[in-house]
Amino acid sequence: MNGLQRSRRWALALLVASATTLPALAQPRADAPVTVQHQLGTTVIKQTPQRVVALDMNEVDFLDQLGVPIVGMPKDFVPDFLARYRNAPDVQDLGSIVQPNLERVHAAKPDLILMTSLQANHYKELTQIAPTIQFDVDYRNSANRHIELVKDHLLTLGRIFGKQDLAAQKAAELDAKVAEARRVTQGRPERALVVLHNNGSFSSFGAQSRYAFVFSALGVKSASPATDTGLHGQPVSSEFILQANPDVIYIVDRTAVMQRRPALDAQTLSNPLLRQTNAWKNGRVVFADAQAWYVTAASPTSLRIVIDDVIKGYRN
Repeated sequence: MNGLQRSRRWALALLVASATTLPALAQPRADAPVTVQHQLGTTVIKQTPQRVVALDMNEVDFLDQLGVPIVGMPKDFVPDFLARYRNAPDVQDLGSIVQPNLERVHAAKPDLILMTSLQANHYKELTQIAPTIQFDVDYRNSANRHIELVKDHLLTLGRIFGKQDLAAQKAAELDAKVAEARRVTQGRPERALVVLHNNGSFSSFGAQSRYAFVFSALGVKSASPATDTGLHGQPVSSEFILQANPDVIYIVDRTAVMQRRPALDAQTLSNPLLRQTNAWKNGRVVFADAQAWYVTAASPTSLRIVIDDVIKGYRN
């Protein structure tokens, strides 16, 4: 073989090698680690999880929206918009939302666990089973960045599961829904009261409470003088509600959820004082979707339902 032939063969070999290696070098790593910082620590997801456990119904909805399979979840209070998971044989029942069964969680062999502050006292034990991420939503006071936290978590999960485009689309849809609500409430003088019904008693939620985002993010004016009512609200009487005399009342029926009873409606709520309020007289008492408001209220689907309920209060 002469020198010219050897040069041609070397050039051909180099061309083949380049064609084989260059595209691989140009591709981003398909399964790069994702680091997530949350209030309980820092969690590194080294590869795309295949067996995911969700310990909160909000987390179940996030995964459902992104088309991510779930291997286990609590099934004590599953909202209707996630009803397909209740009896799904391939989704293990992990007990209750507040007190998940850790033995069942371990038996599910997860490679990722998603939780919220409701399970915070189990965080250390859960991290010994699998990488665990807490969704830092504040169930006591949603006045600050509630919608933003939901979108941020959605985008984080999008990165973890390689669903960035879908997550961005869902976040944009949520932005559009919030904008719709603000167009309805902007400039409106109506004052609203959010009350939780529990076996005939009521609690009110103001601008620093579980439902504070209704006022801070959606532009609803509060009729409640309470400034700090926290997770369970401020117990109030029917006389208090009549004295506040709101133009709109949103009633969240906790009893219907916890006792699995039919939800209250205008026919079954026999309260003569409430019937004297402007809200009742003008047909602006909204019997809200209690599953979306009480069980979740911090996920894409539940927020869309809550916003639709809020908008109902401004329509005759």
